[in-house]
Amino acid sequence: MLALDFQQRAATLKALAAYIQERKRELYAISHHTGCTKADSWIDIDGGFGTLFTYASTGRKELPSGNVAHEGPVTQLGKDNHFNGTHILVPRRGVSVHINAFNFPIWGMLEKFAPAFLAGMPCIFKPATATSYLTEAAVRVINDSGLLPEGALQLIIGGTGDLLDHLEEQDFVTFTGSASTALKLKSHPNIMAKSIPFNAEADSLNSAIMAPDISPEDEEFEIFAKEVVKEMTAKAGQKCTAIRRILVPAEHLDALADMIKERLSGIVVGDPYEEGVRMGALSSRDQLRDVNHAIEQLLETSECVFGREGSFKPVGQGSRTRCVYRSPLADQP
Repeated sequence: MLALDFQQRAATLKALAAYIQERKRELYAISHHTGCTKADSWIDIDGGFGTLFTYASTGRKELPSGNVAHEGPVTQLGKDNHFNGTHILVPRRGVSVHINAFNFPIWGMLEKFAPAFLAGMPCIFKPATATSYLTEAAVRVINDSGLLPEGALQLIIGGTGDLLDHLEEQDFVTFTGSASTALKLKSHPNIMAKSIPFNAEADSLNSAIMAPDISPEDEEFEIFAKEVVKEMTAKAGQKCTAIRRILVPAEHLDALADMIKERLSGIVVGDPYEEGVRMGALSSRDQLRDVNHAIEQLLETSECVFGREGSFKPVGQGSRTRCVYRSPLADQP
């Protein structure tokens, strides 16, 4: 890795991005099996190599040749200017371990790989099992390119065994997934004992909030509904940034529900291979089980607005319905 400098690694990222871009059709074909429509796959696949292009450009424009980057001005530390200090940035001597979520098997890998590679650190990736076959396909494409130094990108499918036991202070761990798993990993005895840097992108609870001065007659009202539906249907609502709570003035609740229902009724759901399908399936049977369990929990306290009792008919085999819920708390003053 360190046989290359910042500029050379930036050039490698650009070449790798172009190589993946030329072969993205191979990855699109496999991505369908994860339940992704063409639009969903675009977010993951094109977003992935697009990230490589971005970091390549950043490295080329902002980093020097060599493997030492000067950060900030010289700072006077002594009274008579005999003692000064400055900061330099150099590559770490360890490995960067990335444990990723199921919903972005390619982009999730490449958006972590790009800055790590640019910084001169080899990476070990452990993708979520449910969609790991798409990550593996992307790694095969990358490996076939012959652009990366040996060992720069390594892949583990399934369990990682005692990997975390062997990490040292110069290593780094990132995790994307549930908060409970993040806490478990962060609390690993070796990570704690050696103060190994650990960064987690855990569960988010994003919301869309309608201002009280917006009414159904306003253009913003329709834009609000459009964005909510887009977030519900893109990647079957499984983006980490998806809207999960909708807060609106009580007097507009029914109007918004009707507008969302109308938009959802025009969404064809089912097998991404079927013509006209705009919302694909969940990525695995485990996800289906978890969603059904969550639906039952919601039904204990909420009213189903759309998605049950034949509201729509999924296209293709194996598709299941999804629902929109109205919380009874919305009826309270």
